[in-house]
Amino acid sequence: MNTPRHRPLAVGSLRAFEAVARRTSFSAAAAELHLSQPAISRQIRGLEDEIGLALFLRGTRHVELTAAGGQLLRSVAPLLGQLDTTVRQLRSSQRRQPVGVSTFASFASMWLLPRLPAFQAEHPQLDIRISADDAFAAFDEPDIDLALRHCHPDDAPAGAVRLFGEVLTPVASPALLQRLPLHGATDLARHTLLEEDDHKPSAEFVSWHYWLRRHAPAGLEPRSWISLNFTYQRIQAAIAGQGVALARLALTRDALERGELVEPFGAAGRLSSPFAYWLVRWPVRQGRPALAAFEAWLLEQAAATRDALHAAPGGEATAPAQNSSTDKFSP
Repeated sequence: MNTPRHRPLAVGSLRAFEAVARRTSFSAAAAELHLSQPAISRQIRGLEDEIGLALFLRGTRHVELTAAGGQLLRSVAPLLGQLDTTVRQLRSSQRRQPVGVSTFASFASMWLLPRLPAFQAEHPQLDIRISADDAFAAFDEPDIDLALRHCHPDDAPAGAVRLFGEVLTPVASPALLQRLPLHGATDLARHTLLEEDDHKPSAEFVSWHYWLRRHAPAGLEPRSWISLNFTYQRIQAAIAGQGVALARLALTRDALERGELVEPFGAAGRLSSPFAYWLVRWPVRQGRPALAAFEAWLLEQAAATRDALHAAPGGEATAPAQNSSTDKFSP
């Protein structure tokens, strides 16, 4: 059994000690803690008995810390501050409403995150937690409420809602095109092409080889290749002027609108793929007001993206036939 001088100190007496030390007054500490002055005095005496040392020098009109009291205060004050901060966070978290989203890194960084400030301004009480992972989260994942995914319609889970389709277009930085203009597909022979290096089912349609077969003379080869794992890496490299990327238009519209990238071939250089972006709901999570508000906002944002793709000539069209000569523009 712990003796009085070996057992842990009670938090209540430490709180009383810190208040007296800070206010240099038993009566002021009692008022702050909503206790009587005798109760504060008893807690301090009990604490001194447990430690075996005097913590205060008591005068007629003032209270002063002893050396031992000063040493104890240097440890107690930050610990109580940390405890109060943690309690405030715990209480606040009970009032807030989190929504967990599973998606892949490129979609999170290029489409979702740039739009989130508008949602948070409208719903400051909601906390969004984004888990960026290429692997599809399980429906029983406790911190995930919905998923935003990219797949072929045949692979979309039951009940998934189509957000918008996929349109691919060559993009490059204005500075790069000023040095090496792109008037037609044959000019790509002077450029470095930024290729997406992955093994997903959609890889065929985001590959430059897919685009070159439809728009360039047979056998055309670029000056060099740079292969990158993720879409956002290719777009960052394109913005930096390191080459020409075949971009997902829905994820690149913001960079195009800001003038960081341009479409050298315009609408004539666009292709659609059979893949699309989907909202996948977790059935057991439905019915929460916070989740319903976030889903409604997502669908509004998706509709705006979908409208922009449809408004652009060639947007969301059916993928062209393998050997269609009508897809070529002036090489």
